[in-house]
Amino acid sequence: MTLQNTEIADRFEELADLLEIEGANPFRVRAYRNAAQLVRGQTRAMADRIEAGEDLTELPGIGDDLADKIAEMVAKGDLELLQEVRGRTPPALVEIMHLKGLGPKRVKALHEALDVDSLEDLRQAAEAGRIRELEGFGEKTEASILRHIEQRQGEEKRTGLARAEALAAPLVEALGAVEGVEQVEIAGSYRRCKETVGDIDILVRAAADSPVMQAFVGFEAVAEVVSQGDTRSTVILRSGLQVDLRRVDTAAFGAALVYFTGSRAHNIAIRRIANGKGYKINEYGVFEDDERIAGETEAGVYGTIDLAWIPPELRENRGEVDAAREGRLPELVTLDDIRGDLHCHTDATDGRHGLAEMAEAAAGRGYDYLAITDHSRRVSMANGLDPERLARQIDAIDALNDELDGITLLKGIEVDILEDGSLDLPDAILERLDLRVCAVHYGQDRSREQQTTRILKAMDNPLFNILAHPTGRLLNKRGPYPLDLQAVLEGAAERGCFVELNANPNRLDLDDDGCMQARELGLKVPVSTDAHQAGHLDFMRFGINQARRGWLEAADVLNTLSLKDLVSALAR
Repeated sequence: MTLQNTEIADRFEELADLLEIEGANPFRVRAYRNAAQLVRGQTRAMADRIEAGEDLTELPGIGDDLADKIAEMVAKGDLELLQEVRGRTPPALVEIMHLKGLGPKRVKALHEALDVDSLEDLRQAAEAGRIRELEGFGEKTEASILRHIEQRQGEEKRTGLARAEALAAPLVEALGAVEGVEQVEIAGSYRRCKETVGDIDILVRAAADSPVMQAFVGFEAVAEVVSQGDTRSTVILRSGLQVDLRRVDTAAFGAALVYFTGSRAHNIAIRRIANGKGYKINEYGVFEDDERIAGETEAGVYGTIDLAWIPPELRENRGEVDAAREGRLPELVTLDDIRGDLHCHTDATDGRHGLAEMAEAAAGRGYDYLAITDHSRRVSMANGLDPERLARQIDAIDALNDELDGITLLKGIEVDILEDGSLDLPDAILERLDLRVCAVHYGQDRSREQQTTRILKAMDNPLFNILAHPTGRLLNKRGPYPLDLQAVLEGAAERGCFVELNANPNRLDLDDDGCMQARELGLKVPVSTDAHQAGHLDFMRFGINQARRGWLEAADVLNTLSLKDLVSALAR
């Protein structure tokens, strides 16, 4: 069994989580997390690198031990050390650790004191009132745990878009190489760029005698073949993700793409228009009586009912049909519109690369500017900067800018918003910066009113520029903290500051509704990656996907501005 990069990264992440619960050396845990990030971000398969005889230790952060473990996973399909750790520490504890308010130390205490080995064990302990008896917990914590268990159990199991992409990409590549296949497209919520997907729908335009179905069910990452037919097959990948494949004739391919891209509400809306014109739209085409009058292309399908082609990201029945009819569809922002990134970290705190490496990576992506925004001192676990260290970094950025050609590093900080609404560093040092990205990392359990008041108070400081990851959510791990987002967006617009769309695919925070709210207020949205290594700058495309779902045009995005105009926009 040859593991994909995503599967190797998953194993490193699980190993890090389990070792953290055990209380292992934090540097060892961090090494496995860094290895997971690096492997997940590689475009070439680790198996291909090993087969080519490449030295994996030449990859940044990969020493002999990690290289050996990657080679072991490629050769054996698993990791002996991970199996050993799983034997000592139940893997289900990882899910518990990701509940809001719980971390590795508390999970370990619950496991050792109450024999909690699963989410169900934890629920029973909470309902029996046993958790409140443990030192450091109490009734409020117990009630919070029970509430978050109920939320988690009520959630539909979905896969993050970036993870779905990594799992689907090798399959799409393999299908495209099959004889008789002319086109391969992923449809569904994946094509609409939703932040999570339930499953994957793939359409292929192929000859009837193409062996594409046999290739599909025989793909190496398939764990189970649910069904197999001449025009449709369904499999479950080793990751647990379900994938459906449909073979479609050329004459109907556009109609099938519209139909299977969805959303259901969007499809119902366009079918109603078609019915009003005496047509019928389905996955096989647009029909007048029994005659197919369109279906080969999506544009043809929309055109028959007098609509402009609608970008997939907008197909949620949130006004896009009327906009297409009236010629009001937005000219959505694209990756090419982005002039720079306003949120990234270096090895001065919890990033992997230094100033020069991050500058080089940004220049390689055609950017005009990159803001260096390492953590402030409140985030001690990330070695956050105090005023003295920040002052030294400011001087280092100034010196490096004298040497750089074609790109400018902006002096910034990701400064914590403290519980009382003040900022973590003195104004005297913050004034020396080009911008301040302000964030809530602690005290996320406050009430909606308290959290909103806290953030608005911080925005009153004229040095506040951008609110980072505004709701604090982590997809599939942690929900948003209570917040009146509309009030925060209005407050930012009134004060001349901004609210970030964090492009990290585990965050994507703002969500698409928040982007639409900002657009209605005339509030420009910075789309930033929160990069912790050079490769993370590529997260920008996930942020652009989200911005497009929120109807944002280039003029609605802060970092489409030139450096001169950006500096002017940041001046409050």
